[in-house]
Order: sequence, then C-alpha cells, then structure tokens
Amino acid sequence: MPSTDNSKKPRKILPSFGVQILLGLIIGGVLGWIALRMGNPSPDTPNWLTFTLSTIGSSFVTLLKAVVPVLVFTAIVASIANLRGVANGARLAIKTLIWFAITAFIAVSIGIAIGLITNPGRNTSISSQAVSKPSHTGGWLDFLLGIIPSNFLGIKGASSVDTSTQAITTTIDFNILQIIVIALVVGAAALRQGKKAEQFLSFNASLLSVVQRILWWIILLAPIGTIGLVGRAVATYGWSSIAQLGVFALSIYLGLAIVLFIVYPIILRTNGLGIGHYFRGAWPAIQLAFVSRSSIGTLPVTQAVTVKNLGVPQSYASFAVPLASTTKMDGCASIYPAISAIFVAQFFHVTLNPVDYVLIAFVSVVGSAATAGLTGATVMLTLTLSTLGLPLEGVGLLLAIDPILDMGRTAVNVAGQVVVTAVVAKREGIIDLEKYNSANADDLFEDDEDDVSPVASEATIAAELGSERKTEAEIRPSQPMNN
Repeated sequence: MPSTDNSKKPRKILPSFGVQILLGLIIGGVLGWIALRMGNPSPDTPNWLTFTLSTIGSSFVTLLKAVVPVLVFTAIVASIANLRGVANGARLAIKTLIWFAITAFIAVSIGIAIGLITNPGRNTSISSQAVSKPSHTGGWLDFLLGIIPSNFLGIKGASSVDTSTQAITTTIDFNILQIIVIALVVGAAALRQGKKAEQFLSFNASLLSVVQRILWWIILLAPIGTIGLVGRAVATYGWSSIAQLGVFALSIYLGLAIVLFIVYPIILRTNGLGIGHYFRGAWPAIQLAFVSRSSIGTLPVTQAVTVKNLGVPQSYASFAVPLASTTKMDGCASIYPAISAIFVAQFFHVTLNPVDYVLIAFVSVVGSAATAGLTGATVMLTLTLSTLGLPLEGVGLLLAIDPILDMGRTAVNVAGQVVVTAVVAKREGIIDLEKYNSANADDLFEDDEDDVSPVASEATIAAELGSERKTEAEIRPSQPMNN
C-alpha cells in the first residue's frame, strides 16, 4: 500500500506572485489604452475608467507611504543594534559605504557618456511652453538644513484652501532624511546606554516585526496596485509625451539597462558570484520596485531575497538593506540626474565644461541621500541643476513622463542595493554560497516571512557569522575566487 505524505503543501490556487505582477502589467496596460481611447469629458475631468485606475494606483502607493516613517525609524535603529555583537561591524559598515560610492560613480559615468552620445536636449520636439519651475526643489543649503530635525518624528503638517469650496484641507508630510538622522542618533544612544536600553531595543524589534508584517500584507496587494499604476500612466500620458521626449526616455532606459545587465553582472562575476543565481534570487524585489516606484516600500522584499535567496547573513542584511533603501540610488541619483542635466543644458544652449561633469559625479556620489527612498527624483535633479547653475525651469520639461521613467529607476536602485549587500558579504567571507547558488524565489511570498526576521540577538549574530564563514570555507575549493 503506497504511503501518503501529509506534509505536502496544499496546491496553490493563485499563480506565483511574479506571474500576478506580470498579469497586472498587462491588464493595466490594456485598461489604460481603453481609457485613453475613451477620451475625457473636459481637460480637467478624467473619464470614469481613468479616475478608477488613478484611485486604485494612488491608494496602493498611499498604503505603502503610510508605514514608511515607522518602518525607516525602527529598521535603522534595529540595524545599528544588530551590529553590536559583530566584532568587525565598523569594517562592514565602511566597506558597504565604499561600495555604495563605487557603484554610484560607475552609474553616473555611464549616464554622462550616454547623454553626450545621444544629445537628448537637441533631439526633442517638446515645446518651450512646457518650461516651468518644479513645486519643490533641492539645493545644498536646503539639503543640509533638511537634515536637522524640526521635531522628534520629522513630521510636518500643511494646510490648503480650496478656492471653489473654501474647504480647508490639512495634510501630513514627513522628511525621510530627518527620520534617518533621528534613528541613527537614537540607535547610537541606545548602544551607548548598554543594558539600560535593552527593553527599548526589544520593543523596537517587536514594533519593526509588526510593521514588516503589515507591509507584507500591503505588498500582497501589489498586483492590483499594478493595474491602477500602469493603467493610469498609459491613460494620462499616452504616447504623445513619450514621443516628444523619445530620445531622452530611451537614453535613460539605455543607461539603466547597461547598469542592470552589464555593470552589475561584471561586479558579481569579478567577486565570484553567479549572475544567473543573482537574478533568480533578486528578481521579486526588482519586479516589485518597478511597480511600486518606492525603494522603501520594497524594503521587506529586498531584505527577504537578500537573506533567504542569496544567503547573506541576517545580521549584516538587517543593517545594510535598510541603509541602502534610503541612500543607495544608482537609478534616481546617478543615471537620471546626469542625463537630465545634459538635456537641460542642451535645451537652454548652455555649454558644460569638464568641471561641470565632475560636479555631476560629485553630487551623485555624495548627495544621493536626497532622494531618500521615496517615489520620484525631482529633489536630486534640482540639487544637481542648482549645483551646475542650470535653469530649474528645465525640470518642468521632464515631469510629463517622470512616472514612466521612475519605474525603471527604482528597479535599478533596488537591484544595486542587493548587489552591494551580496558583494560585501562575499568579500568578507560570510555569505552562504550553497544558498546563493540554489537561489529560488518560488516560495518567497508564501506564509513563511517569519524566516527572515529583521533583528538578531548577539548570540545569533556570533553563531551565524561563524557558521557562514565555515560554510564558505567548505565550499571555497569548488568556487571561483576572484577577490
């Protein structure tokens, strides 16, 4: 009589998460095209389908942003706490920041080269009537002043009056840079206090776990959000805006593709890591980043693929991934501002000299924290333009297709965050190569997210790092070592 295995998992009713996202992209594109063909009752009033798609997409993004302040604060405090039991924690942190700078410099260099080759500012049919200053800008003084917290939570309120109804609307906004600074200071102070802060760190870890769980639930709505976001983009922007800025858009995506499919693979290979294994393991995070346009919103998935699929120790990933999600932006802070600055300079007939290109690279490497993991890169672009003395009105030329470009930019941001984390772990000998080489994302979105807890105890850290070093030592003879 054949034996039965009751431990087998029940058959899935829905397709995998990746397939759901792909279906969302297709359905959203089709519905967006239908909405575009329907037309609008008036220039200021969208048709019912466009309005529905916009509501679905904006609601998904709003849900992601709702947990951002608590997520960033608790994740960074926990990441600092996780380094307390690691003897080489400071070295890991320094090497991570160095690799952030290296990859950012490579990305911005590629962006400058592509901009000089394609000349996007000269090859455009966009009208000068589209020139307008952005609603918010970023200069070095604003950037530096913005780091200083205005209150403990970095939250501010704003009120506006609807002139037609005289209704007063109050909105709550937050400054991610201020939250990062506050979290770093609180984390450092907690470590300084030692045992007196154990209860606080334990509470912070529990709160982070709860927030991560809530965010996982929101992420499961991503396929529905994809339909709204993609559909709205197609219905709102159509193809006319893309056609006017065709060379510019192609230049951006060419730069993103070179970094994602050429630069990152070269970095992985030269550090003895398989390219195919990386993409199989990291693809869920890259895919969600493309849809959500938020590095921070993708944070739980980024950390999950880094630990569960690519074998990076939880103790290091819980430090590197939150930090990278707020400061490591190869797409938004390197490729995009470099090509955009060249576009604006050419459009306004301003000649850039070699010093200007050096400044573009400098802003990319040093000022990338200005993007702070939120959707859009307007602040980083205006920071670059103001540094070069270029007209900020040029930003208005590019806003028409920014959401379409932001999808690719954010995907590259997250891909780079995973690459750096994996490379540093490999160079330090703490990566599980067996897990990396068997990367499989099929079960990532099943009900086992608890396997990737964001916090580790000192004993867990010590044991984990010790076992990872042993694992690599056992595997090393059969693996290429190009360190």
